[in-house]
Amino acid sequence: MTARGSYPLLLAVVASLALGGCETLFHRKAPPGPTPPPVIEPKPPKVVAPPKAPPPAPPAPPKSCVPKTLGPPPRYPDTDAALRAAPGAADRYQLLAAGRILREKRLDELERAIAACR
Repeated sequence: MTARGSYPLLLAVVASLALGGCETLFHRKAPPGPTPPPVIEPKPPKVVAPPKAPPPAPPAPPKSCVPKTLGPPPRYPDTDAALRAAPGAADRYQLLAAGRILREKRLDELERAIAACR
């Protein structure tokens, strides 16, 4: 082989090495393959709120322990004005005695009403 005849062969070898080296020198990315299908995230389940409880019934009005027969307090005859206006000690004593009787009756009525409440 002569130097002239090997020239095209040498040129072909150098060209093939140059092209082969170019691929490895620049680290070209591989051609993209098939794209994976998009990931579809499932929707979170709807949270159903529990049904609302009906509002509590209003409390019943408190039951009165006082009987209907218990009337207002009586007018006591032994007030300060009546005792001052009494002419004598005997009159004042009678006013005090009458007031005491009325107070005892009222106290008995109130004690019975309180005992019924307990």
